[in-house]
Amino acid sequence: MNFTVLVPARMASSRLPGKPLADIAGVPMIVRVAQRAALSSASRVVVAADHAEIVDACKAHGVSALLTRDDHPTGSDRLAEACELLGLDGSDLVVNVQGDEPLIDPGLIDACAALLAQHPECVMSTAAHAIDSLADLDNANVVKVVLDAAGRALYFSRASIPWSRDARAAGLDPLQSSALAPLRHMGLYAYQAGFLRRFPTLAISPIETVEALEQLRVLWHGHRIVVHVSDTRPGPGVDTPEDLVRVRALFA
Repeated sequence: MNFTVLVPARMASSRLPGKPLADIAGVPMIVRVAQRAALSSASRVVVAADHAEIVDACKAHGVSALLTRDDHPTGSDRLAEACELLGLDGSDLVVNVQGDEPLIDPGLIDACAALLAQHPECVMSTAAHAIDSLADLDNANVVKVVLDAAGRALYFSRASIPWSRDARAAGLDPLQSSALAPLRHMGLYAYQAGFLRRFPTLAISPIETVEALEQLRVLWHGHRIVVHVSDTRPGPGVDTPEDLVRVRALFA
């Protein structure tokens, strides 16, 4: 199986400015992410950055990087440009590893790529794991996904789905009273490069706007996303200064 890992990197961040260059044990975070991704079976790992400083930091550590436009509204738009710059198209496989996941599991990257290769009827694959906390189930910042019989996404939501009607009505813990384990969506995606290049041309969907979840645009337009259900949780990502302190401690 042949696939490329692309890591989008954006200098602006409302909660952690300059996040890609945040120091983690003497190495910029974006480089840490690329190094972890390189432990997967990917044929190459490329950072798609919006700022020359990020490109320079990557090259200083032997990481491939290219400069993309700084006005892309989403990471997917940035990756679409990267596919064009790299000449990727058609059924070429691309895995999008977020630039704030310095502890990403290389095996999870391989699993998403392999799953998409096994499902040519799907344009994307992603990952999820079972939710084991009622606080997470009811947390709007924890994105949930419900699957069909073939393991493809039916819907993504910030709401608690599926809703355990009888357990909730009886005041029971829905995690203990349902045969269907709710799933937490993980922000790792594999794409057919041809679809990724077309994605920015798809009209923004109402459900995407309401839920603030970009992947819903794919379902809205009738495309399929197959989901790898992992037995383990991902390592912690970095969204806030507090997250950065936590990850630095793990590296230390």
